[in-house]
Amino acid sequence: MNTSKDKSISLFQDLIELMRKLRSKDGCPWDKEQSHASLKPHLVEETYEVIDAIDSGDPDKLKEELADLFFHIIFHCQIAKEKGEFDIDGVIALCLDKMTRRHPHVFGDATAATPEEVLHQWEQIKKQEKGYEERKFIVDGLPKHLPALQKAQKLQKKVAKVGFDWPDITGVMAKVDEELAEVKEAIRENKPENIAEEVGDLLFSIVNLSRFLNLDTENVLHKTIYKFVDRFKRVETELAAMGKDIEKCSLEEMDAVWNKVKINQKQEIGIQKPE
Repeated sequence: MNTSKDKSISLFQDLIELMRKLRSKDGCPWDKEQSHASLKPHLVEETYEVIDAIDSGDPDKLKEELADLFFHIIFHCQIAKEKGEFDIDGVIALCLDKMTRRHPHVFGDATAATPEEVLHQWEQIKKQEKGYEERKFIVDGLPKHLPALQKAQKLQKKVAKVGFDWPDITGVMAKVDEELAEVKEAIRENKPENIAEEVGDLLFSIVNLSRFLNLDTENVLHKTIYKFVDRFKRVETELAAMGKDIEKCSLEEMDAVWNKVKINQKQEIGIQKPE
């Protein structure tokens, strides 16, 4: 009698064999040419498609995108196996060992009753692991290719753990005001290098404000971008219904429709009731 575990093992082995075949002499010309480096942009793209699927709330879409991402893991493992570096078995064994070691409150005698205690314990265990000794400073270990907003938030969390942080949100908001004032001053002085630096400082302080409000800056900005896209599409639709070409409209005409669409959007989500 086949069990669910047997089926999973069989499917997993079939996938590994499929990948081996694709990379073999009689396999796919494109797959055979790939390397760890050449697959990097595709891996990033697949990861973001998984995130999009999560945001969509569609389980079928999420399943499909996870399949694509999982295939990339198998792909990289096959390339490494061909080079005599490691294989999928080594990756799985490392994962099992690491996750067991980092959850002593589940698989050992340690205790951690809250998510905060788990995270603290996790960080302490990481410091004892191989490779961590290469980090000479607290701010080391930031992923080089992490998006800037995420990197800023991760950096701020690192230094906050050793007490380098504002005592409350009042100081954070004052810092945002201070950085905005410095941006305005740099603009008045008309010095491009200063302007760029001060805008960077302002963005960094905004990320800090988001962190204090328990918001993920990357997600917050993405939501605003999608809101803008949706609103501007509605502006284009409204203008077209009025027989107007948006490329020939004045700023005043577009702004009037923009404000109308904005009000309608708020009414749709119940923020503002029609009078």
